[in-house]
This record gives sequence, structure tokens and C-alpha cells, in this order.
Amino acid sequence: MKLTGIRVVDLSLFLPGPHLSMMMADHGAEVIKVEPPGEGDPGRHIGLAQAGHTTFFRNANRGKKSVVVNLKDPAERDALLALCDEADVFIEAFRPGVVKRLGVDYETLAARNPSLVYASISAFGQSGPNRDIPAHDLAVEALSGVVSVNLGGDDEPAMPGIPAADMAASLMAFGGIMMALYRREQTGRGDYLDISMQDSLMAWLPNVLGPVFVDKRPPIPKAERTWGGSAFYRIYRTRDDRHVVLGAQEIKFVRNLLGEFGRLDLVALAERGPGPHQQPLVEFLAAQFATRTQAEWIAWFRGKDIGFAPVRNLREAFDDPHVRAREMLVIDPQGIEHIGLPIRFRDEPGRIDFSVPSLGADTAAVLGRRAGEGN
Repeated sequence: MKLTGIRVVDLSLFLPGPHLSMMMADHGAEVIKVEPPGEGDPGRHIGLAQAGHTTFFRNANRGKKSVVVNLKDPAERDALLALCDEADVFIEAFRPGVVKRLGVDYETLAARNPSLVYASISAFGQSGPNRDIPAHDLAVEALSGVVSVNLGGDDEPAMPGIPAADMAASLMAFGGIMMALYRREQTGRGDYLDISMQDSLMAWLPNVLGPVFVDKRPPIPKAERTWGGSAFYRIYRTRDDRHVVLGAQEIKFVRNLLGEFGRLDLVALAERGPGPHQQPLVEFLAAQFATRTQAEWIAWFRGKDIGFAPVRNLREAFDDPHVRAREMLVIDPQGIEHIGLPIRFRDEPGRIDFSVPSLGADTAAVLGRRAGEGN
């Protein structure tokens, strides 16, 4: 596998860092998950559990080793430092300044292991006025402006459907680590990555910043093409109170659908771009979609060259034959479901290790002692 031979020491908890290191484990890296004594990673206790582990924890920590280290204990910290001497990657997600106090900051580790790639993931980064503010995904999405454009039917901000800031940071850190490891091949030296959840999320907005950068104003979400200002990029209710979407605004798709409905006279509204002038087109399509059930529309659209999709719930999505064919839902020998591998190589493909470490299960094997024993 692509990362065979790479050793990762991961002190992060919750989601961004663990998801990042799990992707590395899926592709061959040895990932040593360092957890605090007591309850360990909070993800072990969030949500429904099965076979001794929560779904949350299992799908962010499979294939890793777990060691328990009390970083406030000098002997245990020294054992961790010795482990880092042989590591390729170190990941932490404490609030800025904490690793310095604990004695596991980049300068300390790099002095011992100059080839180490060290990644810090935090809400707002290691610099700037907000660096010390505590925040999880929702607060970061709010401060990044993302919640302001995520409106419900009542035009009020709604809870985001996915942890976008967490996952954006995970992927940015993953890419940065890969670049640093590649560069290390030429220089022999590692590097330090300062990954901000807010930076990562805001970098995901290039397609919606026209009003912000050009007109210097916040967008009006329901007038913008991405958030409902276009009749052909919008959610519609069906007769059975389910929903479908039109998900492509190219004029060829507009003509294809309106031609089927015998209303090519409405094409001109779409040609003028998104905005309130499309309201008659929105109303016409809403009335059409209200005449059939979601299942009937799925059958009606089959074979037509039009950007259309039913709104599925998550159970339906994971049961979809295409998702199963792509092995994005995989089932282990115990019958437990897991998220599959999204990075698919032809040569040296990743491989899921379904094992999930119990808290501290590998402390003795990795550090040569039990947690709390010292040296």
C-alpha cells in the first residue's frame, strides 16, 4: 500500500485529526493513537454503539493502535518522546500553546527527529486574534459565514447537515502531510503544518463569493444560483411529501425538461441567470412535481438527459446499488457496517483493517509498559 512503512503518532481527538490518520491507516501507515487516561477519545462515547464501539469511533479510528499516555507525567511524556524519535508524522489538535506546555511542541520533537512532519489542527490556527477561542465545527461554520447561507424554509439559519469545517480540515491536513512527506524525499527534513478549520472551510467557497468580493456585500442566498435562486438548482416537494432536486443549470438540460413539459417559452427565464425573475419558472416546476410521487418521478426521469435526483435519507443512500458497487458501504465478518475507501488506487489499493482498538490496548506493546507505570 502507498503508505506502508510510515509511522504516525496521533494525539488528536474527536473528528478532524482521527479521520485524517484513519485515511493514512487505510493505505498502510502504522497509526499509533495516543489517548488520555480515563475515558480516552470522547468519540468512544458519542452516539450508538455496536460490538463494544460507537459507530462514530469505529469509522474514524479503525486499523489503529491505542496507547494511553498521561502527558503531565514526566516519565510517560519521555516514553512518548522516544516513540516520536522513530515517527514520520505527528498530529495534534490541542488549543494553541498547549503542546508547548506539555513539552511535545514541534521545536522539541524536531530537535530530536528533524525528519518529522508535524501537523497542528485547531479551530482558528496558531496565529491571529481568535487563536485561543474554543470552538467545535458549528462555531467555526458560524464564524466562517457558512451558517448564514444555510437557510431553512423559514429563511432562518439551519443546523448544518455535515461537519464541513471538521472534514475540510481533515482533508487539508492530509494533503499537506502528503506534500511534506514528498518534499522530505528530496531534503531529508520534515516540516510544520498549521491547519485551521476556519481557513480550510473558507477555502471551500470559491464558487459563491461573487457578491462578497465584487459587490462587497453578503449574498442573498435565495437569489443565488447555489442556494435556490435558480429553478434548475433547487429542491421540490412531491405528491407524497418527499422531495426531488433539479441539479444542473446548463441550458441544454433546461430545454430538455421544459420541452418534455411543453413549456419552452419559459427557457428565456433560465437564460437570464439566477434571481427573483425565475419565480414563475419555480412555481411552474413546483406545481409539476407536486403531481406525482417521488418514485413516479424517478421512473419518469429514467433515461432522460436532465440533471435530476431524488432526495434520499442516509439509510437509502447507503443501500443504493451504486454505493454498494463502489464499496462505500462494507460489511465486516461480524456483520457490522463501515464506511468504505473513497481514495481508490488501481495499483496498491487501500485495505480496511476492521479492528478497532480498545482504550490503551497497545500501550504495553508500543511503549514497553502499562500506562501509569513510568520507566
